[in-house]
Amino acid sequence: MEWANRYGADLIQAIITHLYYVLVPVILGFVIAVILGVLLSRVPKISGYILPVLSVFQTIPGIVFVGILFLYVGMVPATVLIALTIYAVFPILKNTYVGLLNVDEKIKEAARGCGMSPLQILIKIELPLAMPNIFVGLRLSTIYTVSWAVLAAMIGLGGLGDFIYRGVGTNNNQLILTGAIPAAILALTLGALVDWIQKMLTPRGLGGKRG
Repeated sequence: MEWANRYGADLIQAIITHLYYVLVPVILGFVIAVILGVLLSRVPKISGYILPVLSVFQTIPGIVFVGILFLYVGMVPATVLIALTIYAVFPILKNTYVGLLNVDEKIKEAARGCGMSPLQILIKIELPLAMPNIFVGLRLSTIYTVSWAVLAAMIGLGGLGDFIYRGVGTNNNQLILTGAIPAAILALTLGALVDWIQKMLTPRGLGGKRG
């Protein structure tokens, strides 16, 4: 009861804020990544140069990237959302690109023979067949973003990282666990949600039986 009275209200607010910092970047990152993945799959030779360049962003420590954006954008949610969106893009982009390239050319040729346009082939053939790969990237991106969102607390923008940073600063294990355990549960829950959505959307025979 003492713990609930002391941290309950703040924890609920922190979870809501953390969830916001996860869902917005992942949704934006998903849209950007799928569009880029489609474009790059059309020019695989060029993508051999572009993908490694884009992957450089993944090697920049989050604390450094958020700090740099903070200097230019300021202590506003947009700082965190921009950083997390950029981080969220690459896992989805890479898997979208690989998934589209792995679609059998014979299937696409058969679709062309049936008179389907390139857009129809993309929407009705390529993307559905690439769906398992795309959702692997989406799941990774979602779980990673839950952990990266902790960095929002570094510049005073809330989330579960508030408890973790305060706990580390005061050597209070209870505070650290108060932030870390809900973050882990959030990651597992969102990962399971992505798996469920994949099961609903993936064509039969590619993602198992649908419910």
